[in-house]
Amino acid sequence: MVVLQAIRVIGLSLVAFLVALALTPVMVRILKKFHIAKQIRSGADTPIFSQLHAKKAGTPTMGGAIIWITVLGMALLFVLFDLFFGGFWTYLNFVDRAQTYLPIAAMLIAAILGLADDIMGVLKIGPYGGGLRMTQKLVLYLLLAIIGALWFYYRLDWSVLHIPFVGNLEIGWWYIPLFIFIIVASAFSANETDGLDGLAGGALLFAFSALAVVAFAIGRYDLAAFGGVIIGALLAFLWFNIYPARFFMGDTGSMSLGITMGIVAMLTNTTLILPFFASILVFESLSVIIQVVSKKLRNGKKVFLSAPIHHHFEALGWPETQVTMRFWIVSAILSALGLIIFFLERYFII
Repeated sequence: MVVLQAIRVIGLSLVAFLVALALTPVMVRILKKFHIAKQIRSGADTPIFSQLHAKKAGTPTMGGAIIWITVLGMALLFVLFDLFFGGFWTYLNFVDRAQTYLPIAAMLIAAILGLADDIMGVLKIGPYGGGLRMTQKLVLYLLLAIIGALWFYYRLDWSVLHIPFVGNLEIGWWYIPLFIFIIVASAFSANETDGLDGLAGGALLFAFSALAVVAFAIGRYDLAAFGGVIIGALLAFLWFNIYPARFFMGDTGSMSLGITMGIVAMLTNTTLILPFFASILVFESLSVIIQVVSKKLRNGKKVFLSAPIHHHFEALGWPETQVTMRFWIVSAILSALGLIIFFLERYFII
């Protein structure tokens, strides 16, 4: 049983990789044909960023759509084939009410919101060169997180926070604000990380890999298979997104993956281990918060040369590829540490 499920997860991941790899050249041609390209911020408020990334203007964006198109497309096909043919397709189908309905729905909704924001940016609709205002984005994703929180708390009766090496803590209605924070923080942290070729894709790859391992270990095989499909699609995306990137992820990719990651963490009750799995995302967001607070409280004085922190290292003279690879290494090490914590508690600590 376990071996068959492992084969299923790995097999679905491989299929997703091949599907996304085949679809990506088509996606690139479409993005170029319709001039769906990245607009680089310029001006006195972002001098370092503008100087470092001016050469990337015109690179196609919204490439992250290939990830959710692959994931949601495979989910839909397997549901239909399972419905009409059953048998082997039932074995492959990872769409399950208890395990994957919520992350699939959240991925779809966040992808559509991100897609709208990306399109507004390309068409220069909205303030600061186009796109939704930060307050508008925050309200939209807060609403999505609130709906998810209420569903988990009232419909699924989830109200427990698992503390590693301590156990489950009943937190009652405090689960609702915790859920909202995790989902919104995950979404915007993924978005902040999407600033260098391959950076966000690699960081999310390690996070979803760790979460898929956890899901498999606790017997949530459909959720693990869902994670495997995301991993395969992410690998194909990275094939074209590593330096020099053929396209960028865009909000449609980063926001949908960030929210999905947060929900999978809640479903596996690994909220307090998630910062290890998504360490780079945490560092990126913290650097932005520290920078903003410092400028507010210290009369414009900055802690970092530029924020998020990957731009700080670029400003120090690190090549973009060096920043990305070193961040990947940190992500891999801390994801492994998170898994060690999980397995130590689960199998070795009495």
